[in-house]
Amino acid sequence: MLDKANLKIGENSYEFPLIKGTEDEVAIDIKSLRGATNGVITIDPGFKNTGSCESAITFLDGEKGILRYRGYPIEQLAEKAVFLEVAYALIFGNLPTSEQLDKFHTDIKSKSVVDDDVKKILDAFPKTAHPMGILSSLTSALTAFNPSSVNVDSEEDMYRAIVKILGKFPVLVAWTMRKKQGLPLNYGSKSLGYVENIMKMMFEQPNEDYEINTIVKDALDKLLILHADHEQNCSTSTVRIVGSSHAGLFASLSAGISALWGPLHGGANQAVLEMLEAIKEDGGDTKKYMAKAKDKNDSFRLMGFGHRVYKNFDPRAKIIKKAADEVLNSLGVDDPILEIAKGLEKEALKDPYFVDRKLYPNVDFYSGIIYRAMGIPVEMFTVMFALGRLPGWIAQWKEMRLNKEPIGRPRQIYTGQTERSFTSIENR
Repeated sequence: MLDKANLKIGENSYEFPLIKGTEDEVAIDIKSLRGATNGVITIDPGFKNTGSCESAITFLDGEKGILRYRGYPIEQLAEKAVFLEVAYALIFGNLPTSEQLDKFHTDIKSKSVVDDDVKKILDAFPKTAHPMGILSSLTSALTAFNPSSVNVDSEEDMYRAIVKILGKFPVLVAWTMRKKQGLPLNYGSKSLGYVENIMKMMFEQPNEDYEINTIVKDALDKLLILHADHEQNCSTSTVRIVGSSHAGLFASLSAGISALWGPLHGGANQAVLEMLEAIKEDGGDTKKYMAKAKDKNDSFRLMGFGHRVYKNFDPRAKIIKKAADEVLNSLGVDDPILEIAKGLEKEALKDPYFVDRKLYPNVDFYSGIIYRAMGIPVEMFTVMFALGRLPGWIAQWKEMRLNKEPIGRPRQIYTGQTERSFTSIENR
């Protein structure tokens, strides 16, 4: 294979090196393009064909339905690992030994207490505030309570910042939900595992002991693992580009949360449940809405089917579908919304229109069903996504800083007015 790409502009020819990844991905290195061509740039709205970095964290092949964290297939991680193991692997490069995992968890628990003044910030939000807005604000506020910047060249300093945010973030998530529900804030228990404690902090009622359903816990563990990283998506790219200015970890994570909030990104699982609610209000006829989805002249969009990156199938959806079935059976939930969801799934899996176009239910479809069954409010779905994505964001921020990547500064093609003279206000 050639190791250079040739570009011809007018009468001039230019050569640019090719970069090849460990999974045989190929990129044209155009770092010198603008200088070599006296100002020519590329334009790629949405950066669909532009690599912003070289990364050793996550490999994704949308055509083949492959997702690997640090080389580990997502199927194996979801089946055999717990979320904290996956978080460690993403951040530090390899799955931990039992001693490393125990120390990691112990250190996280030791940093899980949030300054009590954070409650004052939380109290200032009205109950109508969206949980993602609250979570982004509280995460950013952690900077004020931890003002010293992270010395990225110090492993000890970096490690301390990582365990600190992994300890405090689940508390902010739980408090955000309990604030919306008018429940007292709590810290759970140090005796529990990471995910078990998240559940206790979120769901414990003040007048009863909280018992953990192991099937629900396993499903939540899998959901968090499946959402832990997904290459250079919108929120991850945001974390990296904000961090490239040497903004701190907490501030960069807050920016990622805001990016995730959008309905085209992390808000997709919330959109699924809102769609199901609308179908229920209209009588719950799934066949009618499948026909609307196939009608090009109908504005209705079937949420939770297909994926922008995965062109064949979403490997995460295969895993979480089984967990969704187990959770619904275990909880014995009698919910018309979930019945509509199962009806849509059944129709899509046998309808040639959807099968031929590979429009299968994706991870957002099933995650919304599980969260609904667990009793998590719809507006909290994206917050749960952020909880899962946290270790991926940390890993990406850490990699970007250690690689000493330059500050992000995209170019543009200007399409506005050419030079014109100022006109005084009385003559305009």
